[in-house]
Amino acid sequence: MDIKNVSKKQLERYPLYLKYLLSLDETHIENVSSPMIARTLELTEEQVRKDLQIVTKKEGKPREGRKVKELIEDLEQFLGYNEISEAIIVGVGHLGQAFMKYKGFLSFGLKVVAGFDIDPNLVGTMINEKPVYHVDKIKEIIPHLNCQIAIVTTPSDVSQEIVNTLIESGIEAIWNFTPIHLDVPKDIVVENVNLASSLAVLSHKLKRKNMKEI
Repeated sequence: MDIKNVSKKQLERYPLYLKYLLSLDETHIENVSSPMIARTLELTEEQVRKDLQIVTKKEGKPREGRKVKELIEDLEQFLGYNEISEAIIVGVGHLGQAFMKYKGFLSFGLKVVAGFDIDPNLVGTMINEKPVYHVDKIKEIIPHLNCQIAIVTTPSDVSQEIVNTLIESGIEAIWNFTPIHLDVPKDIVVENVNLASSLAVLSHKLKRKNMKEI
């Protein structure tokens, strides 16, 4: 499979497929068809077929479809969920603490191993059995950790400086929860999650829905 030819929209759909297939497996449904997936997830059959062709070499059988368990295995392998990647969190405020306590990350192949902050009430403590270090220790600690990913939830005014330090320390991927654009080298992977923008979209959709109901 050539992951370079996979669009961002497709990558966003694969976890939806997996969640749906896992629900089928829990109810002991053994086979599933592209039309069935398309109807449930409100997609087109063509989208589903093209997406599945990328992650599995097994062809669906007429009137039978594909094996649910085999599709789950192929999707988990494609998404890397069966290979644990370790990560650190910088900014252990309310959101950062929630991430450190969230056990569901392991289901997605992500293991948070430590946090970094400047709050003296947090530094030196353990959150969900994970240590919290001072941000001044980033360059010292990260080379000794087996992680390439950093989850950044810091205040905007220090985020760029923090990210620069993370990259200098060997971090190769940034999951950015700050509302600013990060300036990073081309070989650094950044995924931005703008909560304000997401909330704006949600609010706009709700307003449109309410207007239609009037």
